[in-house]
Formats: sequence, C-alpha cells, structure tokens
Amino acid sequence: MKRTPIIRAAVFLAVALAAAAQTAPKAGAPGPTTREMALLCWQEFGELVPARIRTVLVPFGSLEPHGVIPNGTDSLAPEAMARDIAARVDALIAPALNFGLTDAMKAYPGAVSIPAEVYAPFAEAVLDNLAVQGFKNIIVLNGHGGNTAALNAAAARVANARRVRTLVVNWWTLADDITKAVFKQNGGHAGNNETAYIQAFLPAHVHPERYKPEMASPNAPAGAYSAVPVASTILLYEPGQGYPSFDAAQAKEYFRKVNDRVAGLVLETIARWDQAGVYR
Repeated sequence: MKRTPIIRAAVFLAVALAAAAQTAPKAGAPGPTTREMALLCWQEFGELVPARIRTVLVPFGSLEPHGVIPNGTDSLAPEAMARDIAARVDALIAPALNFGLTDAMKAYPGAVSIPAEVYAPFAEAVLDNLAVQGFKNIIVLNGHGGNTAALNAAAARVANARRVRTLVVNWWTLADDITKAVFKQNGGHAGNNETAYIQAFLPAHVHPERYKPEMASPNAPAGAYSAVPVASTILLYEPGQGYPSFDAAQAKEYFRKVNDRVAGLVLETIARWDQAGVYR
C-alpha cells in the first residue's frame, strides 16, 4: 500500500520520538558542560564517551564563493546545524573540516581547494579516529556537494572496518521538498535556500546590497558541458528559480524546518540501527 505524505510524516515522527526517548539522558544524570569536543577537557570527554554519549556530529565543508554570503557557507551551515540539534540527538560536535574539493571554483578570490588524493584519506582518518575514541554513531553533516563521493566512501570504509554506524547527510538535498514548500520554487548553490539558511543565524554577513540577479545562472544540464572556473557564483538548480529572496521571516522558518528534518533523520536512523541490533 502506498503511504500518503501525511502518513509517512506521522510514521517518521513516531520513530524519531521513540529514538529520542531512548537517547535521552537518565533522570539525575549530569549533562556535558558543552557539546563541542574542542571545548571539553580530556577528563570529561573520557567520562562521557562512550558510557554516556555514543553519537558525534561531524561538519564537513569548503571555502568557495557563494554569491553574497560567506565563502565559508559550506562549513558555517553544518556547524550551526550541529549546534542546533546536538542536544536533541544527544551528540557531541567534532570540529569542522573547513576545506573541501572545489576545483571548479578555486579561481575566485578566497577559495581553497584540496586535491582529492589528499582530502579523501584525511577525511577518512578523521572518521576513523572518532571511531577509535569510542563513538558508535558517526554522523557526517556535509555542506558541500563536491565532498560527497569522498565522504560516502570514507564513511563506508570506517563503518565496516571499525564496526560502527555512519550516516552522511547532504542537507540541501534532504531538504529539497522544504525548499520548494517555503520558497514555492527550487533552490540553488548560494540561492534562496543556502542564503536563507545563513541569514537565519548570521545576518550581518549576508550582503543584499552587493547582489544582482545577473550573478546567477542555471547549472549545466547533466553531461551537457563543464566550465572551469564556473561562470557564476550563484548556480540555480532550475532556470528562473532559486534567486535569493533575503526575507528574514522565510530564513527563520527555513532554518527551523531544515534542522528539524535533519534531527529527525538522525534519530530515526539510530533507532533503526538499534532495532536491527547492528554494531551495538
């Protein structure tokens, strides 16, 4: 039987709530002084992981042009996401890897691209070390599409070698229907969706006064052509759709709904792993 969107949403919510109940701290148990690994002392980390906390959120991003929002958007977004959902999914937050694979954009001012042969093993080493430290659920919050293949492969190798559970989340794809619901159209790289997400928590570094619609162009149809450097720093998923709106209320709504979706996916996935008894 095909489920309607409302039924699917209800099932998704029920599973996520059950997972939240399982991962919630026991009554009277002290919580961590911070969710950020970089701010914990080693003694507290040792007390928390894995006895108290088994999940880590790992932001991965890049440094590249994004229209009139920060070059670091691909790192800033998953970092903000991690901070917003960490308590909900009972996770610690690993420091972000702020550089990624962005050869097609490295010609633009401020961009940095790491060669794939360097990036892939480094990313895998980060995940592997987190597994060695005792985390059972390693959740990669990826902010940059160019990283995806390398992160998927690294996460799979670490999961199988270390007997841990890994999940790689590309938030903009996961939130595709949210983008279309909030903006009534599709999004884009540095388009309405990414711009709104950053505007929600970092409005001082969004510059609508620098924006011109001609800064945007549609992505090339799959296989049609490839330009290096890219001709525009705002790349629309569909022609004529996805231009930044700079609407503060829309930005707050989008930020909240995207984070709720990601938190729900993390909780649901962990609940299903636990239900199946894999690598417990």
